[in-house]
Parts: sequence; C-alpha cells; structure tokens
Amino acid sequence: MNVTTMSTLFALLTVIADLSVLVILVIGVGARWSQGLRGARDGLCDLMSETGLWLAWLVALTATLGSLYYSEVAHFDPCKLCWYQRIGIYPLAVVLLLAALRRDRAIRFYVIPVAAISATISTYHYQLERFPNQASPSCSLEDPCTVVWVWRFHYISIPMMALSAALLIIALLWAAGRGDHTPWKLDDAILPDPG
Repeated sequence: MNVTTMSTLFALLTVIADLSVLVILVIGVGARWSQGLRGARDGLCDLMSETGLWLAWLVALTATLGSLYYSEVAHFDPCKLCWYQRIGIYPLAVVLLLAALRRDRAIRFYVIPVAAISATISTYHYQLERFPNQASPSCSLEDPCTVVWVWRFHYISIPMMALSAALLIIALLWAAGRGDHTPWKLDDAILPDPG
C-alpha cells in the first residue's frame, strides 16, 4: 500500500478513536445525572473490565507501528515534538501487553499520567501546526514542528492521530478501572487504599 492509502487508513482509525472517546465521555459524564446512562456506564465498565486492557494495548501498538511506518517506510522525518510523543506511547505497547496478560487493571495509575503527558504534547504540536508563525524553542530548522505531513478529513494530522490514541488509551483504562462500579477519585489514584 502507498503512503496515501495508509494515511487514509490511519485517519479512519483516528475518527473511530475520536468517536469512541466521545461516547465514553458522554456516558461517563451523563451517568451523573441520568439513570439510563448510569446503566450504560456500568455495562460499558463491565465490558471494559474484561477487554479494556487489551483494547488499550491494541491502540498503543497501532500508534507505535503507525509512527514507525511514517518514519521508516514513508520517510517522514520526525520533529522533536514527535519524538516526545513517541517517548510517551512506545513503552505503553509493552507495559499494556504485560498488564493485559496479568489482568492488572491497577496499571492505569501509571499509564494514564504518561498518556496524559503525551496528549498534552500532541495538543501543543497540533496547535503549532495550525498556527505556524509562533516562535517555538522546540522546533529545529532541519525538522520543523510545523510541517504537516498528513492532512485528512480537514482536521487529522499526525499529532492529532497521536492525541486521539492517547485520549482513547486514557478513556479505555478509566472504563476498565471502573469495572467494580466504584467511583474513581483523584485521591485513590494518588494514594490507593492498601486494604
């Protein structure tokens, strides 16, 4: 397959990821006010408690392989911000596989912050692409952060693909972690109950 076809495929996967995050977000937030959505949330969390780790691993693996495709096959030179995003996602392909094999949903306490950092970098990189006249200390003349290698569906570029992957990993792990229907509070994430 050529680069155009692969970019369209990755863009379609990005749209699916974005819609999935939106659905999880609407169900999660709406469950606070709607009994029907509370039932949908609990059903989703039950499903994700069994499959969420595997799906999160699949997202991390796809993002890893996609970025390697772009740099090694399509020969798109990654900029410094692309490397930072890769640093956040690449290890998750290994860590989430091990967590899925062990059924260790507590991994979310370690993975969600890393994915959130990657999502933050992706957001900054995306807006830098959209507004390239900004002075950015992270850009170099050889591999500028403002080069748009891929542009699909009027909003998807490589940083958007990375952002969507990171947000979907976060959403899947949140849902997987709620499989026992207990509220997930920030203090639980920082200091889990030892008992």
